[in-house]
Amino acid sequence: MSLGTIHERIVSDPANSWAKDLGYAPLYAAGACARIAVIGQAPGRKAQESGIAWNDASGIKLLQWLGVSETQFRNPELFALLPMDFYYPGKGTGGDLPPRKDFAARWHPQLLELMPEIRLTILIGQYAQQHYLAGRAKRNLTETVHAFEEYLPATIPLVHPSPLNFRWQAHNPWFVVDLLPVLQEYVAAALS
Repeated sequence: MSLGTIHERIVSDPANSWAKDLGYAPLYAAGACARIAVIGQAPGRKAQESGIAWNDASGIKLLQWLGVSETQFRNPELFALLPMDFYYPGKGTGGDLPPRKDFAARWHPQLLELMPEIRLTILIGQYAQQHYLAGRAKRNLTETVHAFEEYLPATIPLVHPSPLNFRWQAHNPWFVVDLLPVLQEYVAAALS
């Protein structure tokens, strides 16, 4: 199986027909030589409509946190961008709806199997952390992110880089002081 074949299967999957009817393409990036996998929640409305992953204020902040250029980040031979759902899930009462529970379990293993060069996996937000750190995640997102050293060298959990998380960052100064330098060091090493 190839990455292209998997893409075709995602597009033609009846479970995604609603997205196809809306004109949405699956929003992810995967390259056979990718070295870093960024696992996020699901595309936001703006990103889905533009067809470019992380094409919003959160993406700008994420690039700063990673210490990489947009050219590097958009290169699928360097970064695999695999949200927990490849389609914008819609709006709920408290913000965007969560990603579908079965989506990542179905498609991520097939894609990751074809990307054997992944050296670092960055888990952004509670959905990615609960899925990939099953049984190893802490009581909540803050505790999981704070314990980031426990998941090294292969994995780093992050809070979502949304501008709406400014209060969280203000209450957790260790994130910028302790975690971000380590994140940038590991990203640079994985890309070298």
